[in-house]
Amino acid sequence: MNPPPPRHGTLPAQVSSQRTRVAILKRLRAVTGAMNTATLAAMESRHEWFGQLDAESRSWINVLARSGIDGFVNWLAGEDFSPETVFDAAPRAMAGRITLQQTVDLVRTTTDVVEEQIHLLLPRGDRQALQLGIVHYSREIAFGAANIYASAAEARGAWDSRIEATVIDAVVRAETDESVLSRASTLGWNTASRVVVAIAATPREANLDNLRRASTKLGLDLLTSPHGDRLVCIFGGEAITDSHEACQLVARLEPYFAEGPIVVGPAADGLAGAPQSARAAASGYRAAAAWPEGPRTMLSDDLLPERALSGDGHARRTLGGAIYQSLAASKELLETCVGFLDSGSSMEATSRALFIHPNTVRYRIKRIQEATGYNPTDAREAYVLRMAITLGRLQNS
Repeated sequence: MNPPPPRHGTLPAQVSSQRTRVAILKRLRAVTGAMNTATLAAMESRHEWFGQLDAESRSWINVLARSGIDGFVNWLAGEDFSPETVFDAAPRAMAGRITLQQTVDLVRTTTDVVEEQIHLLLPRGDRQALQLGIVHYSREIAFGAANIYASAAEARGAWDSRIEATVIDAVVRAETDESVLSRASTLGWNTASRVVVAIAATPREANLDNLRRASTKLGLDLLTSPHGDRLVCIFGGEAITDSHEACQLVARLEPYFAEGPIVVGPAADGLAGAPQSARAAASGYRAAAAWPEGPRTMLSDDLLPERALSGDGHARRTLGGAIYQSLAASKELLETCVGFLDSGSSMEATSRALFIHPNTVRYRIKRIQEATGYNPTDAREAYVLRMAITLGRLQNS
């Protein structure tokens, strides 16, 4: 951000006599010390936050107040003046210790005190020109302070975006070591919170800010950054309890994502576990095109068959391992599931094929759902079970 051009004070335009201007400025310079002392006393009495600052910060505010009053004298004389130069006396770290609102309080209090001191310490003939000058000067200082804070915020935002992008890249690459957790901590991220990773198409830049605000309203912490043609989002916070709850929350953010599927990985413990969630979400996002009839926002586990067919070894092991083994643990459940699927999901046909009562079929189907989490009477879940049985038998062979 380029600094504004120098401004010139109001005294030359008000007082035509060079001799009179010199006399006014001489009398003003003689009382600047008293004005500075009165300003600090007013800060102490009017603002509680001033008394809570450490001694070093109070000392720098003293320097700033003195610099501001001296700058008023130079500006009033018509010398070249840039408002930002008043703040050059203080270190850059002061912008992190004193908020913009506190800086406004400082400018307002200094202006009020200088006006009061003009009435108390200077002749009546000097007051009108000096009062008009301090009003214009305080405006210049306020704009200068706003410019400094805006520049600091812009630089901080750019720096935070770079750190956020490196954290996202490390999660995608499964390289979440201590240095990555430290970078996330500098962004205010709670590294111990449960997380899920969601992947969608990259939206327009403006939508990312809206996504952040909407996530905050839902109680979700968010780290996000485009990664190629995909948007990778890490959601965390107390609102993340389990995968299904997280998926429902992410579904409420659909208007802020680009068109296309949104795939949510399983919940993980802390940012260190986020790579597993990211891997599953990325695999699901690649395979989502094979199930366009599915919901727009879905869990990666909802796409296990498509992921397995697209070459995801983790999905194959989940289907052929955990799901199949929970079914194969009972021979009668496995036989009933296969018979039910082979009979076109008909209770009566299954009972005839297995020589058991239809109520027995219903009872066993209920047990199959309890054991695997999938209901054979649902067409989609029956497809998952069929794929699990096929892969399980292949792995066991």
